[in-house]
Amino acid sequence: MSEIKDAVRSRYANAARQIAVLPLDSTAGCCGVDGPDCGCAGSYATEDLKEIGLSDAVSLGCGNPTMLADLKPGEVVLDLGSGAGLDVLLSARRVSPGGQAYGVDMTDEMLELANRNREMAGITNATFLKGSIENVPLPDASVDVVISNCVINLAEDKAAVIREAYRVLRPGGRFAVADMVELEALAPAVKKQLDTWAGCISGTIPVDEYRAALVEAGFAEPEFEVHATQVLPGAGKVGSAYIRARKR
Repeated sequence: MSEIKDAVRSRYANAARQIAVLPLDSTAGCCGVDGPDCGCAGSYATEDLKEIGLSDAVSLGCGNPTMLADLKPGEVVLDLGSGAGLDVLLSARRVSPGGQAYGVDMTDEMLELANRNREMAGITNATFLKGSIENVPLPDASVDVVISNCVINLAEDKAAVIREAYRVLRPGGRFAVADMVELEALAPAVKKQLDTWAGCISGTIPVDEYRAALVEAGFAEPEFEVHATQVLPGAGKVGSAYIRARKR
């Protein structure tokens, strides 16, 4: 395991342990635990969260990809870096009846927490898989929608993740993620820091580079919508963005 991947896994494992002891009605959110600093910009509807018996305290993301994806009953959804499972469980509700939601995560502590949350919510069409987002344990052309919530920026090789998303999508499938992007060049010293990489800062790439990776993988119609920014005084600027594309 690389230094970067180990730093990410360690930070998320610690976050999972903290989330696990939060009360179910906690409003701590992603800023209330020692987890990633990913913008804390989720926009989950209260009624949706109540339906599955969880709060947005279990999210460490920078948006709400389930809203972005426009999910429909009968679809198969994959969440890259599913964490505590909130987006998978919400997706599972939205693709019922007849649909399935998968989450893939490399962190044992997060997978344990996600499975606990699934059982607590009583959702049967959600499955959590151990694996990396660069090597998803699902067959080619097996899902209709790929979502992710502030995770792709954590990967060392974003292009590999995007190619893997393209592989598992069926023709016409949708890529709909929330992620962090670089808006102004980060200082070289910042880019080298493992803690800020695990905190969704150092691993960000510019929008143009992200778009190029999507196009090179084969995706059509890439769209970016930046909805929050974070200025690092004297060290650059990052932002949380909604990103959409479609498999040809």
